[in-house]
Amino acid sequence: MFRKLTFILLALGLLLTACSPSAPSAGSIQLTDGLGREVSLAAPAQRIVSLAPSNTEILFAIGAGSQVVGRDEFSDYPAEAASVEKVGGSMGEYSVEAIVALKPDLVLAAEINTPELVKQLEDLGLTVYYLKNPKTIEEMYTNLGIVGQLTGHDVTSVVDGLKARVKAVDDKIATATERPAVFYEIDATDPAKPYTYGPGSFGDLLITRAGGINVGGQLTDPYPQISLEQLVVSNPSIILLGDAQWGTTPESVLVRPGWESIAAVQSKSVFPIDDNMISRPGPRLVDGLEALAKLIHPELFQ
Repeated sequence: MFRKLTFILLALGLLLTACSPSAPSAGSIQLTDGLGREVSLAAPAQRIVSLAPSNTEILFAIGAGSQVVGRDEFSDYPAEAASVEKVGGSMGEYSVEAIVALKPDLVLAAEINTPELVKQLEDLGLTVYYLKNPKTIEEMYTNLGIVGQLTGHDVTSVVDGLKARVKAVDDKIATATERPAVFYEIDATDPAKPYTYGPGSFGDLLITRAGGINVGGQLTDPYPQISLEQLVVSNPSIILLGDAQWGTTPESVLVRPGWESIAAVQSKSVFPIDDNMISRPGPRLVDGLEALAKLIHPELFQ
């Protein structure tokens, strides 16, 4: 149950309402955040508390890692983040006292954080920017630009590098002659009704862009459970284990009762994957796209 709640906390929300940023400046900054709030900084933030793994990954990716003085408990990438003081976040509970004690000039929140937490911190005199999740990889670039402006970093080279990598994948996938059916497993605590990525989720977005057909895309919710009966009918030729981090192995999937008729099980095309690259709406979405493309279309990456 804990890991299900952890996943839900890390994956909720999919709409982007934040404004596009202007060029980075050493002067004052005014931006409208994802809650429609006007957020002002007299200068780029130098002491930042990140309340989400995706935000932490963005900060380090754009060169603002040394400005991060606090982070949530799930921020485990890059490795340097481990040395940053933790401010809670397990089960959605943060230590407001720890956040205040760090004297941040910016608290960077995300969709896993509640508007109530934002207001609580704002009422204590802290400047909070709420960064909405992107709906596409391209909107993720916009988020990098927003954080770049808030922290005083030009993100042009970072974004250009990510764009080049995505284009390289897009160009290869454009030559694919087929789109195999893919089942992405998030949590199979109940193997008869595992959780997967549905329409509107990052997983669905990335699987489709990587040249696959997401069998969860036929369902209605972004993070639904799929019945074993539905899975057998969909008959995916590839199974990806996002729950490998919880100990699920390809070998254990091959012996699940009722799964033996699935094409991916018969061909042993069951592969672990780092779900953090798929579920965190930061620059590692590009890592996730590359990993998915190589698993779905290995013939294009030989």
